[in-house]
Amino acid sequence: MPRPYASGVIAAPADTVWAQLRAFNDLPSWHPALSHSELVEGVDGQVGAVRRLTMASGGDPFDEKLITLDDTVRTFTYTFTGANPFGVRRYLSTVRVSPITDTGETFVEWWAEYDADASQEEELNTTFADGVFGTGIKELREKLA
Repeated sequence: MPRPYASGVIAAPADTVWAQLRAFNDLPSWHPALSHSELVEGVDGQVGAVRRLTMASGGDPFDEKLITLDDTVRTFTYTFTGANPFGVRRYLSTVRVSPITDTGETFVEWWAEYDADASQEEELNTTFADGVFGTGIKELREKLA
């Protein structure tokens, strides 16, 4: 099973970074791949919330559902709830925020596990690790710097 992964250091306190990431419906405010998000189910930042995302490049909107959220360890997991622009089947993505105690900065990890045709895995791994997760961490770093 593929597991694309990205991580980075953000020069801001973990509580600040977590507050930005935890705002589940606010993703387009800092991720350049997205132009719009609309909460279509539940309450933002609560398990069960579903956001409908629109890519900046166009295409059909797609939904993601928040399936776990833990403020104590600063982590959440979400999944696609149907058709998605990547054509993957099962998909679980997790974000984790950890304080770097000796500098006051924050370590952010973002990864996924998914099912797709084997012929698509290499391209999807790059798309998720670099294009989605890596770009997101970089943009979040710039926003919170």
